[in-house]
Amino acid sequence: MRALLPYLALYRRHKWLLSLGVVLAIITLLASIGLLTLSGWFLSASAVVGVAGLYSFNYMLPAAGVRGAAITRTAGRYFERLVSHDATFRVLQHLRVSTFSKLLPLSPAGLACFRQGELLNRVVADVDTLDHLYLRVISPLVGAFVVILVVTFGLSFLDTTLALTLGGILLVTLLLLPPLFYRAGQPAGEALTVQRGNYRQQLTSWLQSHAELTIFGAANRARAQLDATESSWQEAQRRQAELTALSQAVMLLISGIAVLTMLWMASAGVGDNPSPGALIALFVFCALAAFEAMAPVTGAFQHLGQVIASALRVTQITSQVPEVIFPEAEQPEQHKAALNILDLNFTYPGQKHPALKNISLRVSPGQRIAILGKTGCGKSTLLQLLTRAWDARQGEIQLNGIALSDFDEATLRKTTSVVPQRVHLFSATLRDNLLLASPEASDARLSTALAQVGLEKLLEDGGLNSWLGEGGRQLSGGELRRLAIARAILHNAPLMLLDEPTEGLDAETERQILDLLTEVTRDKTVLMVTHRLRGLNAFDSIIVMDNGQIIEQGNHAELMASGGRYYQFRQRL
Repeated sequence: MRALLPYLALYRRHKWLLSLGVVLAIITLLASIGLLTLSGWFLSASAVVGVAGLYSFNYMLPAAGVRGAAITRTAGRYFERLVSHDATFRVLQHLRVSTFSKLLPLSPAGLACFRQGELLNRVVADVDTLDHLYLRVISPLVGAFVVILVVTFGLSFLDTTLALTLGGILLVTLLLLPPLFYRAGQPAGEALTVQRGNYRQQLTSWLQSHAELTIFGAANRARAQLDATESSWQEAQRRQAELTALSQAVMLLISGIAVLTMLWMASAGVGDNPSPGALIALFVFCALAAFEAMAPVTGAFQHLGQVIASALRVTQITSQVPEVIFPEAEQPEQHKAALNILDLNFTYPGQKHPALKNISLRVSPGQRIAILGKTGCGKSTLLQLLTRAWDARQGEIQLNGIALSDFDEATLRKTTSVVPQRVHLFSATLRDNLLLASPEASDARLSTALAQVGLEKLLEDGGLNSWLGEGGRQLSGGELRRLAIARAILHNAPLMLLDEPTEGLDAETERQILDLLTEVTRDKTVLMVTHRLRGLNAFDSIIVMDNGQIIEQGNHAELMASGGRYYQFRQRL
């Protein structure tokens, strides 16, 4: 239960709207009980007086009460649904925003241990499950408790013993059954949440990697694993459905016992009246209606197991301490970029071997640096540290003489343009995918950037309004790379970090992109990670890395004359 406390705090932001929903639910329940109770008494009383008593029996007032209760129940149910669901959606809105705002500072360090499908399931499905807390737990329990008090108090005017007996049965049911079925349903609820997440994660992986699984003959094995997970998920659903049916059966049994008890006790007399007549029906139908209002109570705590499991899964992510914390104080806007890396050492969490060892580098404003080395030598890690995706435990990085850790996030992002290895294509228009880099850019500027990287053909179908990604046009690896370069051009920051910008491009396109980068980065500081050796003679300095260290540094001519690792790379061409 303690896991729900952080999420209950969000409910306080809408306490008046949520309280109004509970009040409307109580009014609706009382109107429903009053309708059945009054109708049962009215029909019984009419039958008792018979035809002879038609003129002496006041049937106008009870008839008006029945109609009033029916109208109140209908209107109350409508407005209760309207208010409760509106309040729930507002709570979910703030819950999603709150969860996402806690996820952003964790990326990528705090999220690296979660697979994409699992992370998506926790952020979407588990957060959605938390809406059960109000609709299926809090509101039914509060409503049932108030109904018990009101019914007991109202019936006590007719017979205190009968009222306390019915109220006692209802109260014991409310206090015993929900915890009992919570204990019984907790394993099924937790299993249901976990298996749902596992199934969606495996399904996402199966769909994304279906081509590779088919090529290597592993499709049947992956499908069998998916089917096994689905069977476990269905088994958890079956167990919970059985518990739901059992809770309803128990509630029906208790309801029958309560009705028989009221019938037996009321037949002996109600209050001071030894011949109660129609009052017997009043107590019997009131008991029936009260237990009908109690129906959601036993099932409420069954959903609590799912809610707690989902809350724990979300909290497992959001409770992490961010690896990187940006200061709130803003730094002035930077119009140039000079880097000074001093004795930098970095090891990924959970890894034994360092990714970077004793890296020292000085980069002047406007200088162009190429970084070479085998896969896994630390090139991309160095760029990630320059963007503060991670923070090094030893050493320091300075930008324009200021420690990188002293820059607020907005200023650092504005100072840096990045072309990453993995380029994300959003399911949106071409314009939206470009405006990420420069929200104020005009359509003409966007079209110019596309033309600069050779993507003007994307404007042929629908122009900037053409849809990309899911449900739209897919881009090849080379087109994605050029789209990332177009974003970097639009961002127009003084520091450009390029991670394999020509990967996946043919020789001619690579030459065009390198010429373009030379032109658009003429006054910018550039660090480019690459495995390709074309055009490196145009760089001011070339760094060769191996095993997390800089082993060579100099321009093209100097490194060729030294006969070292760079020279060996060139000889293999």
